[in-house]
Amino acid sequence: MTILRGVSPHRDLLRHRRSVLVLTISLFLSGCATFSPDGGMSTVAAITDGTIRKDVVAIRSSDDAHIANDSVKRLLRQTLSVESAVQVALLNNRGLQAAYNELALAETDLVQDSLPPNPTFSISRISGGGAIEIERQVVGDILALATLPFRSEIARKRFRRAQLRAALETLRLAADVRRSYYRAVAASEMTGVLTDAKSTAEATAKLASKLGETGSLNKLDQAREQVFYAETTADLAAVRQEATSARERLARLMGLWGGDLAFRIPKTLPPLPRRPSALPSIEVDAVTHRIDLQIARIELDALAKALNLTEASRFVTLLDVAGIAKTTRDPDGSRFRERGYDIQFQIPIFDGGEVRVRQATETYNQAFNRLTEKAVAVRSEARDAYRTYRSTYEIARQYQREVLPLRKIITEEMQLRFSSMQVDVFALLVEARQRIASMRAAIDAKRNFWLAQSDLQTAVNGGGSGETQIDARPSTTALVGGGGGH
Repeated sequence: MTILRGVSPHRDLLRHRRSVLVLTISLFLSGCATFSPDGGMSTVAAITDGTIRKDVVAIRSSDDAHIANDSVKRLLRQTLSVESAVQVALLNNRGLQAAYNELALAETDLVQDSLPPNPTFSISRISGGGAIEIERQVVGDILALATLPFRSEIARKRFRRAQLRAALETLRLAADVRRSYYRAVAASEMTGVLTDAKSTAEATAKLASKLGETGSLNKLDQAREQVFYAETTADLAAVRQEATSARERLARLMGLWGGDLAFRIPKTLPPLPRRPSALPSIEVDAVTHRIDLQIARIELDALAKALNLTEASRFVTLLDVAGIAKTTRDPDGSRFRERGYDIQFQIPIFDGGEVRVRQATETYNQAFNRLTEKAVAVRSEARDAYRTYRSTYEIARQYQREVLPLRKIITEEMQLRFSSMQVDVFALLVEARQRIASMRAAIDAKRNFWLAQSDLQTAVNGGGSGETQIDARPSTTALVGGGGGH
């Protein structure tokens, strides 16, 4: 508590104390936090610009909403790339805007915790027997005022943590959009391949049926061709459903509805880069840039300051000082003025603050151990993500440079032999099945590479679990199916 009105028999000394008091209050007020113009979004914008290089905005007015909506409409008029899809989501996802509202609320806590305690004023009037007694008190919490700089610093660190959490939510949304985008485009490309495969299988099944009617093809071979057509039809239906679901998930992440659902995405995945990225210091990059690690460090620092504050104030939890002014009027009309002060403090007889200190100590130790565990996990996630990134690149490149070109040569040779009647139509169709299976595996491999690249970025910067999310797919041999022929 602080004395806001005191007593002194010497007027000069009283004036001096008031001057010191006014100066002290002014110093405390000068250190109070105020609301920032952007609600703390400058830090979020700086982090996202340095990692994913995208614009972020907290929509807090109709003008902000109008500008963001115009940007979204402009992006949707073109075929979406993965980068433009991420930008649409950052401008249009309402869940992300809710995270920015959470940041604004954290700033209110910062301002509140940095304000000095309000003084309490009380007045009492007692009368009886013709006498009147009036007492006035101004009470201030001197303990709260003395610890204000420490509590304000802790509040600033927690606000910084809230800023990083908002940035983490931004990166998480961007990572989710990237994964959904690549899955949607891959499913669309797979739909095109299976549509062509269904046409081939349908023609084969009809031919087999006609040959069976003439006795040129036995029932076993007829059944093989028909089951290949049936399986291809079922696969196409499944892939179409997968493409629809992937597109819907992408639309949800981008916050689209109504007429905006007619957005366009490419029919094929982007080509592989000429060479994969070399990241020799992947662990150092992850430990340095991971936002969740930065949040854990800030939390640990805040807990350390809270522990110091708890230890310093363990014996004193209540310290109230009141300035008192009392006026008494007797029945004969005479008046008496009295001034003084009242001090209240708690005597630590039963509770010496040991419980609070032990709780603060264990909370700090818990945060330290979790930070250490997370640092180890981040290093492992970064290594695993980079190995997955390199391996999926090599697999996808193998299909692009070896498997598919060889399949093309085989197809051309089989067509030449069929033209010269060296092989029959069923041998040609068997090869077509194998080529389709290779194309499906190549699409899966390319999609897995782009997913691995997204996971690698997440492992370095944060915004996800850090676990690789590569979908397992059947091998080329398994995709060929059980169809046969002559």
